Amino acid sequence: MHYPSTWLQGASLGECIACELRLQIIKGTIKPDEVISENRVAADFGTSRSPVREALKALSNEGLIRLERMGAVVIGLTLEDVKELYDVRYLIESFVQQRLADVDQERLIMQLNQIIDKMELAVKYNDVVEFAYQDISFHEAIIAAAEHRRIQHLWNSIRHIVLTVLLITTEEVFSMGEEKLHNVIEKHRELLQGLQSKDIGVIKHGVEQYFADSRQTLVTSLPPE
Repeated sequence: MHYPSTWLQGASLGECIACELRLQIIKGTIKPDEVISENRVAADFGTSRSPVREALKALSNEGLIRLERMGAVVIGLTLEDVKELYDVRYLIESFVQQRLADVDQERLIMQLNQIIDKMELAVKYNDVVEFAYQDISFHEAIIAAAEHRRIQHLWNSIRHIVLTVLLITTEEVFSMGEEKLHNVIEKHRELLQGLQSKDIGVIKHGVEQYFADSRQTLVTSLPPE
């Protein structure tokens, strides 16, 4: 698996390198305690060391590596780390969805319905990358609609890791067949119905159930530690 090139439009070379290394670290292709050499990565990507340093700095800020002279040592991402990230996702979405109960949702509801339609099409065409992209787009649309700058900043700080984990887990879900995929889509429809209800209790329960199911998928999808 490589990081989808379609997700890298407009990204700097350093960001592109970071995305590929992040995927390989989280997937377990690059293992904890391995040394990442600036020179080797620069040679692999056909670039100077400057974009590699940019990439390694980003991964260090995310806690995936520890910077050393002329490179880095991989720390990796444990299943417990990922569960904690999903705890943060739950806290963000629980807050923003309840916040949206008191606002006009017409444009958001239309957008979310369109995203669900695209998820259905991705299943039809067996497109893992598009399904994962629409999945994250669904949740980002909800977060953006809340118009809360600090929450948006918090989301942005974990977005790259979450997107990478989602790509890996989506590939695993696709291997389970169409019934599982339609189950995932149905879970998004339930979140949408919760929003439309404008009932805080219904919304809260829906988000709790969604992330409980997501945690179970994580356990079965990510590589063993």
